[in-house]
Amino acid sequence: METQGRCKGCKNYLTVPPGQPCSVCYTVNNPKKKGKCHIGARMLEHLGGYADQVLSNYQYNDPYGQPQAYAGYNAPQAYGSGYYGVPSQGYGLGYYNRYYNQPVHEKKRAVLCGVTYKGHPKTLPASITNVRSMHRLLLNLGFQSASIRVLTEEESDPTRTPTRHNIITAMEWLTKGSRSGDSLVFYYAGHGSRVPDASGDEIDGVDEAICPVDYSKSGKILDDEVNEILVEPLPHGVTLHSIMDTCFSGTVLDLPFLCRIDRRGFYNWEVQHPSHVSPYGGTSGGTAICISACDDHQNSADTSVFTGNAIGALTHSFVQAVGSAYRWTYGDLLDNMRRIVREAQQQQGIDAPFASPMSQEPQLSSSTRFEIYSEPFNL
Repeated sequence: METQGRCKGCKNYLTVPPGQPCSVCYTVNNPKKKGKCHIGARMLEHLGGYADQVLSNYQYNDPYGQPQAYAGYNAPQAYGSGYYGVPSQGYGLGYYNRYYNQPVHEKKRAVLCGVTYKGHPKTLPASITNVRSMHRLLLNLGFQSASIRVLTEEESDPTRTPTRHNIITAMEWLTKGSRSGDSLVFYYAGHGSRVPDASGDEIDGVDEAICPVDYSKSGKILDDEVNEILVEPLPHGVTLHSIMDTCFSGTVLDLPFLCRIDRRGFYNWEVQHPSHVSPYGGTSGGTAICISACDDHQNSADTSVFTGNAIGALTHSFVQAVGSAYRWTYGDLLDNMRRIVREAQQQQGIDAPFASPMSQEPQLSSSTRFEIYSEPFNL
């Protein structure tokens, strides 16, 4: 029986059903005639469970008190059906439920979450570019497309919209069933926030938070919650890297140690929680490391300085630094990221918002202290 096994654009083996954009070059490969193509059915068996339920008649209250739905926003046509979505036509709900729940374990798994808040005054259109850049990087680093769960407002599947419920569900999926040797990645691009600390676990009296697309209705996700879902369950031998392209993100995973590095490369690990809270922020034997856009009091930025199109300064510097060398230590990686961001700040001008005194400097935090200039970075 004939199958359409390779992409007509990049010639790589297809990892998505025909009719969907290729995960590598985004060429749309049309399905063959009825009865001739079985690649979609076979590949669905390997696409891990992206959804616990399918929502219908989905609406949410927009952030910043704006009108409901997506009023006033015209998404680029190419984004409409979702680059990473499975087709919604041709298969019944029972078919999806049968294959979504198949137990599939990949040693490398990732969640990429980009929130654009489309249709609003504070929209972040660069979040889509950020996610696509990270997706390409992870594919190059050996992650399989089927093991990367993407949440953006451009996805046709409502379970992949970056709502509070969907983000938390994706976090739980990422860590569930983790085994020694697993490498996990959680990436977020969107708005960040700070709220008064109600639990007494913050030295500065403030919790950091991320803002799902429906946060005005369903609430923000506090660093306490992120830690409980992503960090605490990590078993021995499992490593989580979180890349957070958002404001106020220095300790957004509530990890106990923040690495303070000066421009000469000297550093020390700073304890982030009061002594009575020990051993708060720990894992169940695994390792959690966060690379964030800025300190807890700083703003992060999207800028067109790098490519001519808006992209997150943290995302661009991370992708460029990781892709520029086969092997970095964590200290080398952070030094190079900071250099890339500083050069962009200088190019845009010291009086620009991106280069303000409150502008960003990428940060490193961890569940454990280590020698950053000897420990190799590896996803």
